[in-house]
Amino acid sequence: PRVLSHEEIKHGPCSFPEAPNGQGMLLHGWVCAPTATLPRLRIDSSVRSDARTAAARNGAVRKRARACTPQLVMNGAAAAQSWKQAPPAFRGAPKAIGVVIAFGLLVYAFARAVKRLFDTPSRPYAGAEEGVGSEYDQWTDEGVLEHYWGEHVHLGYYTESEMERGYKKKDFKQAKYDFVDEMLRWTQVQNDDDLNVQKVLDVGCGIGGTSRILARRFPQAQITGITLSKEQARRAQELAKEQGIENVEFVVMDALAMSFEPNRFDLVWACESGEHMPDKEAYVREMVRVLKPRGRLAIATWCQRDTPPDLSPHDKECLQFLYDEWSHPFFISYQEYGRIMARTRAMTSISAEDWTKPTIASWRHSIWVGIWRPWFVIRKGFSKKPGPRIWYKVLREIVCLERMHRAFDRGLMQYGMIKGTKAA
Repeated sequence: PRVLSHEEIKHGPCSFPEAPNGQGMLLHGWVCAPTATLPRLRIDSSVRSDARTAAARNGAVRKRARACTPQLVMNGAAAAQSWKQAPPAFRGAPKAIGVVIAFGLLVYAFARAVKRLFDTPSRPYAGAEEGVGSEYDQWTDEGVLEHYWGEHVHLGYYTESEMERGYKKKDFKQAKYDFVDEMLRWTQVQNDDDLNVQKVLDVGCGIGGTSRILARRFPQAQITGITLSKEQARRAQELAKEQGIENVEFVVMDALAMSFEPNRFDLVWACESGEHMPDKEAYVREMVRVLKPRGRLAIATWCQRDTPPDLSPHDKECLQFLYDEWSHPFFISYQEYGRIMARTRAMTSISAEDWTKPTIASWRHSIWVGIWRPWFVIRKGFSKKPGPRIWYKVLREIVCLERMHRAFDRGLMQYGMIKGTKAA
Protein backbone atom coordinates (compact mmCIF):
# COMPACT_ATOMS: atom_id res chain seq x y z
CA PRO A 1 0.00 0.00 0.00
CA ARG A 2 0.94 3.56 -0.57
CA VAL A 3 2.06 5.55 2.49
CA LEU A 4 0.63 9.02 3.13
CA SER A 5 2.09 11.53 5.46
CA HIS A 6 0.00 13.37 7.96
CA GLU A 7 0.38 16.59 5.95
CA GLU A 8 -0.90 14.85 2.82
CA ILE A 9 -3.95 13.60 4.65
CA LYS A 10 -4.63 17.00 6.20
CA HIS A 11 -4.13 19.16 3.08
CA GLY A 12 -4.72 16.67 0.35
CA PRO A 13 -7.89 15.93 -1.66
CA CYS A 14 -9.78 14.63 1.38
CA SER A 15 -9.21 17.87 3.36
CA PHE A 16 -10.27 16.37 6.72
CA PRO A 17 -9.58 18.92 9.45
CA GLU A 18 -7.73 17.93 12.52
CA ALA A 19 -9.77 17.43 15.64
CA PRO A 20 -9.97 20.58 17.78
CA ASN A 21 -8.28 18.94 20.75
CA GLY A 22 -5.27 18.00 18.65
CA GLN A 23 -5.65 14.33 19.51
CA GLY A 24 -6.45 13.11 16.05
CA MET A 25 -9.46 12.51 13.81
CA LEU A 26 -11.64 9.64 12.69
CA LEU A 27 -11.29 8.67 9.03
CA HIS A 28 -13.43 5.72 7.86
CA GLY A 29 -12.83 4.01 11.13
CA TRP A 30 -9.07 4.78 11.22
CA VAL A 31 -7.63 7.09 13.81
CA CYS A 32 -5.34 9.65 12.23
CA ALA A 33 -3.05 11.17 14.83
CA PRO A 34 -0.92 14.35 14.60
CA THR A 35 2.46 14.11 12.96
CA ALA A 36 4.31 14.22 16.21
CA THR A 37 2.46 11.15 17.39
CA LEU A 38 2.13 9.18 14.17
CA PRO A 39 4.23 10.55 11.26
CA ARG A 40 2.90 8.05 8.75
CA LEU A 41 -0.33 6.08 8.21
CA ARG A 42 -0.91 3.32 5.72
CA ILE A 43 -4.09 3.82 3.69
CA ASP A 44 -4.79 1.68 0.69
CA SER A 45 -6.28 3.01 -2.52
CA SER A 46 -9.82 1.74 -1.81
CA VAL A 47 -9.98 3.73 1.43
CA ARG A 48 -8.71 6.79 -0.37
CA SER A 49 -11.37 6.34 -3.05
CA ASP A 50 -14.13 5.94 -0.41
CA ALA A 51 -12.92 9.10 1.32
CA ARG A 52 -13.05 11.08 -1.88
CA THR A 53 -16.51 9.75 -2.69
CA ALA A 54 -17.81 10.68 0.77
CA ALA A 55 -16.29 14.14 0.48
CA ALA A 56 -17.94 14.66 -2.87
CA ARG A 57 -21.27 13.50 -1.52
CA ASN A 58 -21.05 15.80 1.50
CA GLY A 59 -20.12 18.69 -0.77
CA ALA A 60 -23.18 18.07 -2.95
CA VAL A 61 -25.44 18.01 0.11
CA ARG A 62 -23.99 21.30 1.36
CA LYS A 63 -24.41 22.85 -2.07
CA ARG A 64 -28.09 21.80 -2.25
CA ALA A 65 -28.69 23.10 1.28
CA ARG A 66 -27.18 26.49 0.34
CA ALA A 67 -29.33 26.58 -2.78
CA CYS A 68 -32.52 25.77 -0.84
CA THR A 69 -31.99 28.17 2.05
CA PRO A 70 -32.85 31.40 0.17
CA GLN A 71 -35.94 29.73 -1.30
CA LEU A 72 -37.10 28.60 2.15
CA VAL A 73 -36.56 32.05 3.55
CA MET A 74 -38.37 33.59 0.62
CA ASN A 75 -41.29 31.13 0.91
CA GLY A 76 -41.57 31.74 4.66
CA ALA A 77 -41.64 35.50 4.18
CA ALA A 78 -44.24 35.18 1.44
CA ALA A 79 -46.43 32.97 3.62
CA ALA A 80 -46.25 35.46 6.50
CA GLN A 81 -47.12 38.30 4.14
CA SER A 82 -50.02 36.32 2.66
CA TRP A 83 -51.35 35.56 6.18
CA LYS A 84 -51.29 39.26 7.05
CA GLN A 85 -53.17 40.08 3.85
CA ALA A 86 -55.82 37.35 4.44
CA PRO A 87 -59.39 38.47 5.37
CA PRO A 88 -59.94 38.93 9.12
CA ALA A 89 -62.57 36.18 9.17
CA PHE A 90 -60.04 33.76 7.71
CA ARG A 91 -57.31 34.80 10.13
CA GLY A 92 -59.77 34.21 13.04
CA ALA A 93 -60.73 30.71 11.86
CA PRO A 94 -58.34 28.79 14.16
CA LYS A 95 -59.59 30.73 17.15
CA ALA A 96 -63.21 30.09 16.19
CA ILE A 97 -62.50 26.40 15.72
CA GLY A 98 -60.95 26.29 19.18
CA VAL A 99 -64.02 27.93 20.68
CA VAL A 100 -66.32 25.44 18.93
CA ILE A 101 -64.26 22.50 20.16
CA ALA A 102 -64.22 23.85 23.72
CA PHE A 103 -67.99 24.40 23.62
CA GLY A 104 -68.53 20.89 22.28
CA LEU A 105 -66.48 19.43 25.10
CA LEU A 106 -68.47 21.39 27.65
CA VAL A 107 -71.76 20.17 26.15
CA TYR A 108 -70.48 16.61 26.17
CA ALA A 109 -69.35 16.87 29.79
CA PHE A 110 -72.70 18.39 30.78
CA ALA A 111 -74.63 15.65 28.97
CA ARG A 112 -72.57 12.97 30.69
CA ALA A 113 -73.20 14.58 34.06
CA VAL A 114 -76.96 14.78 33.44
CA LYS A 115 -77.07 11.16 32.29
CA ARG A 116 -75.14 10.05 35.37
CA LEU A 117 -77.56 12.03 37.55
CA PHE A 118 -80.67 10.44 36.03
CA ASP A 119 -79.09 6.98 35.94
CA THR A 120 -78.57 7.15 39.71
CA PRO A 121 -81.73 6.08 41.64
CA SER A 122 -82.99 8.66 44.12
CA ARG A 123 -85.60 6.90 46.28
CA PRO A 124 -84.51 3.47 47.48
CA TYR A 125 -86.90 1.49 49.64
CA ALA A 126 -86.76 2.83 53.19
CA GLY A 127 -89.54 0.93 54.89
CA ALA A 128 -93.30 1.21 54.86
CA GLU A 129 -94.28 4.51 56.46
CA GLU A 130 -90.89 6.28 56.10
CA GLY A 131 -90.45 5.35 52.44
CA VAL A 132 -93.61 4.32 50.59
CA GLY A 133 -96.08 6.20 52.78
CA SER A 134 -94.17 9.50 52.72
CA GLU A 135 -93.63 9.34 48.96
CA TYR A 136 -97.35 8.94 48.31
CA ASP A 137 -98.06 11.68 50.85
CA GLN A 138 -95.95 14.06 48.75
CA TRP A 139 -97.49 13.07 45.44
CA THR A 140 -101.01 13.43 46.84
CA ASP A 141 -100.26 16.81 48.38
CA GLU A 142 -98.67 18.08 45.14
CA GLY A 143 -101.64 16.95 43.06
CA VAL A 144 -99.62 16.08 39.95
CA LEU A 145 -100.43 12.38 39.96
CA GLU A 146 -104.16 12.98 40.40
CA HIS A 147 -104.20 15.66 37.71
CA TYR A 148 -102.69 13.43 35.03
CA TRP A 149 -103.65 9.92 36.18
CA GLY A 150 -107.05 10.72 37.64
CA GLU A 151 -108.47 8.78 40.58
CA HIS A 152 -106.65 5.57 39.67
CA VAL A 153 -102.94 5.22 40.37
CA HIS A 154 -102.54 2.08 38.26
CA LEU A 155 -102.13 1.06 34.62
CA GLY A 156 -104.92 1.13 32.06
CA TYR A 157 -106.36 -1.49 29.74
CA TYR A 158 -106.12 -1.32 25.92
CA THR A 159 -107.89 -3.76 23.62
CA GLU A 160 -106.24 -5.12 20.47
CA SER A 161 -108.39 -2.90 18.25
CA GLU A 162 -107.46 0.16 20.30
CA MET A 163 -103.78 -0.71 19.96
CA GLU A 164 -104.17 -1.09 16.21
CA ARG A 165 -105.79 2.34 15.94
CA GLY A 166 -103.10 3.81 18.18
CA TYR A 167 -103.13 3.85 21.96
CA LYS A 168 -102.73 7.63 22.05
CA LYS A 169 -106.23 8.00 20.60
CA LYS A 170 -107.75 6.48 23.74
CA ASP A 171 -108.53 8.62 26.77
CA PHE A 172 -105.78 7.90 29.28
CA LYS A 173 -108.02 8.07 32.34
CA GLN A 174 -110.74 5.99 30.71
CA ALA A 175 -108.20 3.23 30.15
CA LYS A 176 -107.90 2.93 33.94
CA TYR A 177 -111.66 2.59 34.41
CA ASP A 178 -111.60 -0.08 31.72
CA PHE A 179 -108.87 -1.94 33.61
CA VAL A 180 -111.03 -2.12 36.74
CA ASP A 181 -113.95 -3.45 34.69
CA GLU A 182 -111.75 -6.08 33.00
CA MET A 183 -110.20 -7.17 36.31
CA LEU A 184 -113.64 -7.43 37.92
CA ARG A 185 -114.87 -9.48 34.98
CA TRP A 186 -111.79 -11.72 35.23
CA THR A 187 -112.43 -12.48 38.92
CA GLN A 188 -115.95 -13.68 37.99
CA VAL A 189 -117.31 -12.37 41.28
CA GLN A 190 -120.43 -10.85 39.75
CA ASN A 191 -121.24 -14.10 37.94
CA ASP A 192 -121.02 -16.24 41.08
CA ASP A 193 -124.54 -16.72 42.40
CA ASP A 194 -123.20 -18.54 45.47
CA LEU A 195 -121.07 -15.55 46.50
CA ASN A 196 -123.10 -12.88 48.21
CA VAL A 197 -120.70 -9.96 48.36
CA GLN A 198 -121.22 -8.01 51.58
CA LYS A 199 -117.72 -6.86 52.49
CA VAL A 200 -114.88 -5.91 50.15
CA LEU A 201 -111.27 -5.03 51.03
CA ASP A 202 -109.16 -2.91 48.67
CA VAL A 203 -105.49 -3.43 49.65
CA GLY A 204 -103.40 -0.45 48.59
CA CYS A 205 -106.37 1.73 47.63
CA GLY A 206 -104.48 4.92 46.70
CA ILE A 207 -106.92 7.84 46.60
CA GLY A 208 -109.81 5.39 46.39
CA GLY A 209 -110.69 5.32 42.69
CA THR A 210 -111.20 1.55 42.52
CA SER A 211 -112.88 1.43 45.94
CA ARG A 212 -115.53 3.89 44.77
CA ILE A 213 -116.12 1.90 41.57
CA LEU A 214 -116.58 -1.27 43.65
CA ALA A 215 -118.93 0.65 45.95
CA ARG A 216 -121.08 1.46 42.92
CA ARG A 217 -120.90 -2.08 41.56
CA PHE A 218 -121.88 -3.56 44.93
CA PRO A 219 -124.22 -0.99 46.53
CA GLN A 220 -125.29 -3.54 49.14
CA ALA A 221 -121.69 -4.08 50.31
CA GLN A 222 -119.38 -2.16 52.61
CA ILE A 223 -116.08 -1.31 50.91
CA THR A 224 -112.90 -0.73 52.95
CA GLY A 225 -109.74 0.67 51.44
CA ILE A 226 -106.38 0.60 53.22
CA THR A 227 -103.20 2.53 52.44
CA LEU A 228 -99.93 3.52 54.09
CA SER A 229 -100.41 7.16 53.12
CA LYS A 230 -102.37 9.46 55.43
CA GLU A 231 -102.76 11.98 52.61
CA GLN A 232 -104.19 9.35 50.29
CA ALA A 233 -106.74 8.23 52.89
CA ARG A 234 -107.75 11.86 53.49
CA ARG A 235 -108.11 12.61 49.78
CA ALA A 236 -109.99 9.36 49.13
CA GLN A 237 -112.54 10.23 51.80
CA GLU A 238 -112.95 13.74 50.38
CA LEU A 239 -113.68 12.40 46.89
CA ALA A 240 -116.16 9.85 48.25
CA LYS A 241 -118.02 12.64 50.03
CA GLU A 242 -117.97 14.85 46.92
CA GLN A 243 -119.40 11.99 44.85
CA GLY A 244 -122.05 11.07 47.43
CA ILE A 245 -120.75 7.54 48.01
CA GLU A 246 -121.50 6.41 51.56
CA ASN A 247 -120.71 2.67 51.57
CA VAL A 248 -116.95 3.14 51.52
CA GLU A 249 -114.30 3.96 54.13
CA PHE A 250 -110.55 4.46 54.06
CA VAL A 251 -108.06 3.46 56.76
CA VAL A 252 -104.30 3.90 57.19
CA MET A 253 -103.02 0.37 57.77
CA ASP A 254 -100.06 -1.89 57.00
CA ALA A 255 -101.14 -4.70 54.68
CA LEU A 256 -98.59 -7.04 56.27
CA ALA A 257 -100.19 -6.69 59.72
CA MET A 258 -103.89 -5.97 59.24
CA SER A 259 -106.01 -5.56 62.35
CA PHE A 260 -109.07 -7.23 60.82
CA GLU A 261 -110.37 -10.48 62.25
CA PRO A 262 -110.01 -13.64 60.14
CA ASN A 263 -112.62 -14.64 57.54
CA ARG A 264 -114.15 -11.16 57.24
CA PHE A 265 -114.22 -10.19 53.53
CA ASP A 266 -116.01 -11.79 50.59
CA LEU A 267 -113.65 -10.16 48.09
CA VAL A 268 -110.06 -9.04 48.66
CA TRP A 269 -108.82 -6.82 45.85
CA ALA A 270 -105.13 -5.88 45.53
CA CYS A 271 -104.20 -3.76 42.53
CA GLU A 272 -100.52 -2.75 42.22
CA SER A 273 -99.70 -2.87 45.92
CA GLY A 274 -97.56 -6.02 46.03
CA GLU A 275 -94.66 -4.15 44.42
CA HIS A 276 -94.04 -2.25 47.66
CA MET A 277 -94.26 -5.26 49.97
CA PRO A 278 -90.94 -6.36 51.50
CA ASP A 279 -92.41 -9.78 52.37
CA LYS A 280 -94.50 -11.21 49.53
CA GLU A 281 -95.34 -14.38 51.47
CA ALA A 282 -96.76 -12.39 54.39
CA TYR A 283 -98.61 -10.15 51.93
CA VAL A 284 -100.49 -13.08 50.40
CA ARG A 285 -100.99 -14.89 53.72
CA GLU A 286 -102.57 -11.83 55.36
CA MET A 287 -105.05 -11.40 52.51
CA VAL A 288 -105.93 -15.09 52.61
CA ARG A 289 -106.37 -14.86 56.39
CA VAL A 290 -109.00 -12.10 56.26
CA LEU A 291 -110.79 -13.71 53.28
CA LYS A 292 -114.00 -15.63 53.99
CA PRO A 293 -114.28 -19.28 52.96
CA ARG A 294 -115.40 -19.39 49.30
CA GLY A 295 -114.35 -15.74 49.06
CA ARG A 296 -112.34 -14.47 46.08
CA LEU A 297 -108.80 -13.04 46.12
CA ALA A 298 -107.61 -11.04 43.08
CA ILE A 299 -104.10 -9.58 42.70
CA ALA A 300 -102.76 -7.34 39.92
CA THR A 301 -99.09 -6.45 40.19
CA TRP A 302 -95.88 -5.63 38.35
CA CYS A 303 -93.63 -8.67 38.22
CA GLN A 304 -90.19 -9.58 37.01
CA ARG A 305 -89.90 -12.64 34.79
CA ASP A 306 -89.64 -16.07 36.30
CA THR A 307 -86.31 -17.89 36.54
CA PRO A 308 -84.65 -19.94 35.14
CA PRO A 309 -83.07 -18.79 32.91
CA ASP A 310 -81.06 -16.74 35.37
CA LEU A 311 -81.05 -12.97 35.20
CA SER A 312 -78.04 -11.46 33.45
CA PRO A 313 -75.91 -8.74 35.11
CA HIS A 314 -77.61 -6.20 32.83
CA ASP A 315 -81.05 -7.49 33.91
CA LYS A 316 -80.11 -7.14 37.57
CA GLU A 317 -78.82 -3.62 37.01
CA CYS A 318 -82.06 -2.58 35.29
CA LEU A 319 -84.19 -4.10 38.04
CA GLN A 320 -82.12 -2.46 40.76
CA PHE A 321 -82.78 0.95 39.24
CA LEU A 322 -86.53 0.27 39.19
CA TYR A 323 -86.40 -0.89 42.80
CA ASP A 324 -84.47 2.11 44.03
CA GLU A 325 -86.18 4.84 42.02
CA TRP A 326 -89.76 4.07 43.11
CA SER A 327 -89.22 2.64 46.61
CA HIS A 328 -89.65 -1.03 45.76
CA PRO A 329 -87.90 -3.65 47.88
CA PHE A 330 -87.96 -6.23 45.03
CA PHE A 331 -90.26 -7.89 42.49
CA ILE A 332 -91.14 -11.54 42.00
CA SER A 333 -92.75 -13.39 39.09
CA TYR A 334 -96.50 -13.83 38.75
CA GLN A 335 -95.86 -17.58 38.73
CA GLU A 336 -94.25 -17.23 42.15
CA TYR A 337 -97.33 -15.39 43.43
CA GLY A 338 -99.36 -18.39 42.32
CA ARG A 339 -96.98 -20.73 44.12
CA ILE A 340 -97.17 -18.63 47.29
CA MET A 341 -100.95 -18.73 47.14
CA ALA A 342 -100.82 -22.50 46.77
CA ARG A 343 -98.46 -22.84 49.74
CA THR A 344 -101.09 -21.34 52.05
CA ARG A 345 -103.03 -24.62 51.55
CA ALA A 346 -106.20 -22.60 51.89
CA MET A 347 -106.77 -21.57 48.26
CA THR A 348 -108.29 -23.43 45.33
CA SER A 349 -108.90 -22.63 41.66
CA ILE A 350 -105.64 -20.67 41.52
CA SER A 351 -104.90 -18.97 38.20
CA ALA A 352 -102.00 -16.75 37.12
CA GLU A 353 -101.78 -14.85 33.83
CA ASP A 354 -99.63 -12.30 32.04
CA TRP A 355 -101.48 -9.10 31.12
CA THR A 356 -98.48 -7.23 29.73
CA LYS A 357 -99.91 -6.91 26.23
CA PRO A 358 -103.12 -5.01 27.13
CA THR A 359 -101.41 -2.78 29.74
CA ILE A 360 -97.93 -1.91 28.41
CA ALA A 361 -99.16 1.13 26.46
CA SER A 362 -99.89 2.89 29.76
CA TRP A 363 -96.23 3.67 30.40
CA ARG A 364 -95.61 5.80 27.32
CA HIS A 365 -99.20 7.03 27.21
CA SER A 366 -98.67 8.66 30.61
CA ILE A 367 -95.58 10.45 29.26
CA TRP A 368 -97.46 11.77 26.24
CA VAL A 369 -100.28 13.06 28.43
CA GLY A 370 -97.76 15.23 30.27
CA ILE A 371 -96.17 16.43 27.01
CA TRP A 372 -99.54 17.42 25.55
CA ARG A 373 -100.61 19.28 28.69
CA PRO A 374 -97.50 20.49 30.56
CA TRP A 375 -99.02 23.68 31.95
CA PHE A 376 -100.12 22.22 35.27
CA VAL A 377 -96.55 21.20 36.13
CA ILE A 378 -95.16 24.47 34.81
CA ARG A 379 -97.52 26.48 37.04
CA LYS A 380 -96.69 24.26 40.01
CA GLY A 381 -93.03 25.09 39.52
CA PHE A 382 -93.73 28.80 39.90
CA SER A 383 -95.83 28.35 43.01
CA LYS A 384 -94.47 28.59 46.53
CA LYS A 385 -95.20 24.92 47.13
CA PRO A 386 -93.80 22.62 45.75
CA GLY A 387 -91.77 25.11 43.70
CA PRO A 388 -89.22 24.46 40.92
CA ARG A 389 -88.15 21.12 42.40
CA ILE A 390 -91.34 19.63 40.93
CA TRP A 391 -89.84 20.05 37.44
CA TYR A 392 -86.83 17.95 38.35
CA LYS A 393 -89.04 15.38 40.06
CA VAL A 394 -91.32 15.06 37.03
CA LEU A 395 -88.33 14.65 34.72
CA ARG A 396 -87.13 11.77 36.90
CA GLU A 397 -90.60 10.19 36.68
CA ILE A 398 -90.49 10.40 32.89
CA VAL A 399 -87.12 8.62 32.85
CA CYS A 400 -88.44 5.86 35.10
CA LEU A 401 -91.66 5.49 33.09
CA GLU A 402 -89.62 4.96 29.93
CA ARG A 403 -87.35 2.49 31.70
CA MET A 404 -90.43 0.60 32.88
CA HIS A 405 -91.77 0.45 29.34
CA ARG A 406 -88.49 -0.95 28.03
CA ALA A 407 -88.28 -3.53 30.81
CA PHE A 408 -91.82 -4.74 30.05
CA ASP A 409 -91.23 -4.58 26.30
CA ARG A 410 -88.22 -6.91 26.39
CA GLY A 411 -89.82 -9.36 28.82
CA LEU A 412 -87.76 -8.54 31.88
CA MET A 413 -90.94 -7.27 33.54
CA GLN A 414 -94.47 -8.68 33.21
CA TYR A 415 -97.91 -7.61 34.40
CA GLY A 416 -99.16 -10.41 36.62
CA MET A 417 -102.77 -11.29 37.36
CA ILE A 418 -103.34 -13.88 40.09
CA LYS A 419 -106.64 -15.09 41.50
CA GLY A 420 -107.99 -17.86 43.70
CA THR A 421 -110.90 -18.98 45.85
CA LYS A 422 -110.63 -19.79 49.52
CA ALA A 423 -111.63 -23.33 50.35
CA ALA A 424 -114.92 -23.78 52.18
